[in-house]
Amino acid sequence: MLFHETIRVPADRIGVIVGRNGRVKKKIERLTNSSLDVNSEGYVTITNREDSDDPILAWKARDIVRAMARGFSPRNAFELLDDYTRLLLISLRQAVGSSPSQLKRVAGRIIGENGRSRKVIEQITETKICVYGRTVGIIGRDPGLDYAQRAVNMLIDGAPHGAVYSYLEKMRREMNRMRAQLWE
Repeated sequence: MLFHETIRVPADRIGVIVGRNGRVKKKIERLTNSSLDVNSEGYVTITNREDSDDPILAWKARDIVRAMARGFSPRNAFELLDDYTRLLLISLRQAVGSSPSQLKRVAGRIIGENGRSRKVIEQITETKICVYGRTVGIIGRDPGLDYAQRAVNMLIDGAPHGAVYSYLEKMRREMNRMRAQLWE
């Protein structure tokens, strides 16, 4: 089955996807058995190789490119190679409109002072979060991914940080309880 998809990437993220001397691009191609065509206008075309027996690897290549396009480092984006790790994108424009001041205010709430809110959400939910432009990207596994999405949505909707942290602590206890049950 042939996979062929083109993704528009912000111009300032092309260099991240290509990497120094093309290293990142080559690594994506090698690990996903696909080929990437990156042009200077900001388009990346992903195609799985004909000898590829796993078309899902091309989807993973697409998700890795999308993650890097939305501000994630290559190291964090490569976590998407794991079968249970997913990328989730939340549009701030859909949530709060296109007012630059509203977008900036909401992005600031999610990041928090000195990045504190983002770090707390990442640590408790075992996810990676990136606020870039008008999107919030989350890389993680369930159930942490769902909890992080809920926490970000609470902040977007104007919930006090204390309420979000209380929710996250409750979810951390739930995650720990679920892990303990797995090992019983």
